[in-house]
Formats: sequence, C-alpha cells, structure tokens
Amino acid sequence: MRSNAPLFIRTIPAGPVLRPVRDGAVQTGPAPVGGPDPAGARPARLQLVRVRQFELRLLAVALTILWTAGGGLVLLAYRPGGPVDVLVGVAASLPLIVSVASIIWPPLVRSDRGATGVFWLGLAAGLLLLPSIASVGTQIVQGGSEPLLPSFEVIYPWALALVATSLFAGLGVSRQVISEVGFGRRRLVVSVAFAVVATSIIGGIFAGVSLADDYALRDRPAAHSRFGPTNPNLTPPDCRATLVRPTSAQLQVDFSANVDGRAVGTVGLSGARSGADISWTAQVVKADLYGDIGAVRIGSAGWTLAPGGKWTLVAPELIDGQMVDLTVLQEALSADNRATAEDHGLEYVEGARARHCRIAVDGNTYLASFPQVKWLLGPVNLETWRGELDFWIFGDGEVGMVSGTVNGTAQEILPHGLLATAWVKLTATDRDATVLISPPAP
Repeated sequence: MRSNAPLFIRTIPAGPVLRPVRDGAVQTGPAPVGGPDPAGARPARLQLVRVRQFELRLLAVALTILWTAGGGLVLLAYRPGGPVDVLVGVAASLPLIVSVASIIWPPLVRSDRGATGVFWLGLAAGLLLLPSIASVGTQIVQGGSEPLLPSFEVIYPWALALVATSLFAGLGVSRQVISEVGFGRRRLVVSVAFAVVATSIIGGIFAGVSLADDYALRDRPAAHSRFGPTNPNLTPPDCRATLVRPTSAQLQVDFSANVDGRAVGTVGLSGARSGADISWTAQVVKADLYGDIGAVRIGSAGWTLAPGGKWTLVAPELIDGQMVDLTVLQEALSADNRATAEDHGLEYVEGARARHCRIAVDGNTYLASFPQVKWLLGPVNLETWRGELDFWIFGDGEVGMVSGTVNGTAQEILPHGLLATAWVKLTATDRDATVLISPPAP
C-alpha cells in the first residue's frame, strides 16, 4: 500500500570541489571555468623551459672554451722558470671541472626573470675571463717572467670569473641533489654552498701552488736586469764604501706630499743622463700648480721649461743643482752622511743583487738632494724636518734606487695642519749604457 506522506528532497549546498594537482596532493578550490587547462598549454610551457635549458647549456660550452683557453695558455706556454710551473698550469685548469659540470647539468629555471638572471651570471663569468686571458697572453709574449698570483691584474678577474662560474654550475648541480618540486629556496642555498666550496678549493690550490712557485723564484737572479749585474757571486760593496759614479742612466723620480694624510700633490719626473749632459721633464699636479717643468743641458748649452711656456735658452750653470742622480750622490749619499749608514742586508731587485742601506737625513739635506720637492711644498723652511733615505748599492758599486720620507710641521703649508710628509723614490736604470741627449724641440 502506497503511503500518501509528502516526499522531502534534501539539497546539498555548493562547496569547494576537490581536484588533483601535479604532485598527487589534493587541492581544494573552485573548479576552473571551462574545465581543465586548455590542451597544448602545458606542452608549450615545457617546450619553452627546454629551449632555455639549451641556451644555458650553450653558454656553459662557451665558458668551458674560455676556461680551456686560459688554462691551456698557462699549462703549455707560461714558463716563468719556477720548479712547479707545470703544477701552476694544472691548477689554473681546475675550473674546467666546474664548467663541464654546468654542461652536463645546466641550470633549469622556469620563470622569465630567473632565466634572465642566470643567463647574465654566465655571461658575466665569460666577460671577466677575457681580461685575465689577455693579461696572461701579454706576459707570455713579453717573456713570462712575472709569477701569476702577485699579478693583481691577472688574478682579480680570474677569481671573480671562478665565483660566477661556480654559482652558475651550482644552480644545475643543486637540481640533481634536490629534484622535488617546491624547494626553490633550498636549492638556491645548495647552489651558493657549492659555489663557495668550489671557489675555496680551486682558489686555495691555485694560490698555494702559485705562491710556492713565486717563493722559489724570488731569490733567483735573472739573466738580465735593468738595475745592474745579475751574477749571484758578485757581492755588492759595503754601505760605507766609495760609490761608483755611473757614466749614464735612465732616470725616474716620483714625489708626493701630504698634510695629516691629505694629499698635497704629486710630481712625476723622467729623463736620461749621459756624463754631464742631461734631459728630463716633470709633470706637476697640485692645486695651485699644474703643468710640465723641464731642463736640458748639452755641453755649454742649457734649456728650461716652465708650466704653460716654451723651452728657454739659459746658462748651463743653472742646471748644475738639478742633475737628479748625481745631485743625490753628491748631497745625501756623500761619504760623511754614509758614515753611520745602517746595513739591512742583501736583496734582489728585479733579479739584480743589491745591498740595502739606510741613512738619517734632515730637511735641508733632503731639499739639496731633491730640489724638485719645492714644487710641492713651496717656500717652506725644512730646517727642523727629519727623515730617512733607503738606498740600494748593486754589484757594480753603483746606486740604482733611492727611496725615503721626511716630515715636519705643516703650518707653513696648511695653516690648520699638524704634520706634513714628503715622499720620494728615484730609480737609475740601464746605467753605463749608451744614451743620446738631444736638444728640446722648439
């Protein structure tokens, strides 16, 4: 018998629809309008990622070629003469391991911004490698006598390129360590750790081997030196011995002055001397004085040059006190001043054996030895100034280098200053060689 009771229908309220996601987890949320993703969207996205990965792999190949070129130059052609030159070349080739790893496991970045950043990282590594390779090539052409590690212009781009290459490779290696989806930050940490470890190990090995090679070369005489004889059996004379006056020399003098650490100016002088004939020009850079100053003396004729002017014919006696190296020998390095000279032992200066000596000087002696310092200090009374001069006597008994400082009150230079310091370095190289002194151009 059919019941006449009313029939109640229960309605279910609309709610979130459960739908599957890629990693198998259940995700809640409203169903996408129009059903699932349009056909072809995911394959297109996958194709874009593969293209990016191919481009980054090509960039990794380019980096490997550059590292091969740099390491190959050092391994096959760079020979400064040290006992472990070959090991230096092998150490310089170690970054190839990192760059090859970036070919096998190239970085995989899905976002447009991330892909651009990784590409520029690899490109920066290549651009940093180019000056390093060029510097090594230049050293090889010039004879390859300078060790690699102390050469800053070679090392700093090499080190930066190694860091960039290691991070570039680490972005690919980290994906092999952490392959799960959704761990981008963790993979980035692994990439940075890989870059730090790789750079430290490779850089440490290269630094150790290169320093060992440099240390072995440091006290080894060269076949030729512009500073003097390279015969290791030739002992330079004592600091108090009679000095030999060179018949000629190529001259270079650098001056600088400061007040309480603040620069006052610089002077760079270069020239040559043959007997009593001399020619030099100096560039003065100071707040109230800028330009070229020069002097030439040939026989009984003399010329001088003032800033902004032309060469002027003068009496040769006016240049007597500006003979550069001879003036220093006559004044600061006279026998009386060297009577109490300190002997700091034997050293090698660019492969030439020399005795390092030191004397104390006062301001007047310094000014008489280096009259060009007045261009920096002005009409200052140096009577109370004190300082030291170091000089190097080479195997031929001649002085090839002088360096030192004097300091004193700065009130005549700068009213509110306390301490003024003047620094100088003179080199007399290629001594006793044939030098031709020509009159200045009109």
